[in-house]
Amino acid sequence: MSTQEDVILEDDFICIRLKNESDNLQIVTKDVGNEVLQFHFMLKGSSKFIFNNGSYAMPVNEENSLTLYNPQKNLPIYLELQPHSWIISIIISIKKFHSLFSTEAEFIPFLNKDTINRKHYAQNGITPSMAVVLYQIMNFNLHSSVKKLYYKAKVYELLSLLFNKPEGEEDESCPFKTDEEEIMKIKQAKDILIKNMAEPPTLQKLADEIGLNIKKLKQGFKQVYGDTVYGFLFDYKMEYARKLLDSGTYNVNEVGIRIGYSTASHFIAAFKKKFGTTPKKYLMSLTAN
Repeated sequence: MSTQEDVILEDDFICIRLKNESDNLQIVTKDVGNEVLQFHFMLKGSSKFIFNNGSYAMPVNEENSLTLYNPQKNLPIYLELQPHSWIISIIISIKKFHSLFSTEAEFIPFLNKDTINRKHYAQNGITPSMAVVLYQIMNFNLHSSVKKLYYKAKVYELLSLLFNKPEGEEDESCPFKTDEEEIMKIKQAKDILIKNMAEPPTLQKLADEIGLNIKKLKQGFKQVYGDTVYGFLFDYKMEYARKLLDSGTYNVNEVGIRIGYSTASHFIAAFKKKFGTTPKKYLMSLTAN
């Protein structure tokens, strides 16, 4: 089964939810002008955007986002959505978007005064925090009377996460501004955390393993990933738990154990803190959709 829902948040502000649960390729088209920004978030599966009557294609894989902006020409949406794939798209006018980020325009490429008339195509990864919000949008199950308000709040949250800029990034004294070696060590720390998420190392052990002191580890992690070491790990674990639940292979207790919770009650409390619902109710919402 395939579903598409266009939620008009304002006249120049639309959220589109697409689920292709069938075994067939789904073609999605939509006319879009040149005064809008397009944000496409591939939550599950994969897709391909076709441009210029088929002469150019841009694939987008799971857990990646695509930003499109071209003030010189229209970019109508022609999307090939693969079977068992989910995508959420945000279409917003440049005027509306500018009003949201006017004080931060200089660090957003298509709002910078020197580049505002240039096209901008970019792919970025979806962070665990963004995935949480996307899943909440995709699995909306509140009363219909609050749908528009809920979607608007979640889309604002999503955009703020997409353009989140860690404090001090432009500080010339930032130790990670030019030191690629230290950036690689921070990424190594992230990989170690993910590999050992059920039994993560202490900050001191992690710092020793990558060859940085704790202060640089904490500052660098915040700089690169926009979150504390264990804040990032928590979001990652919850997103990983959600995927395990989606698979239908594991029960709630088994999922909790796999990500490092010795008791089901602790896992349930953590899951509810992040997603606003219990694992059991989350599973029920999947079967209801």
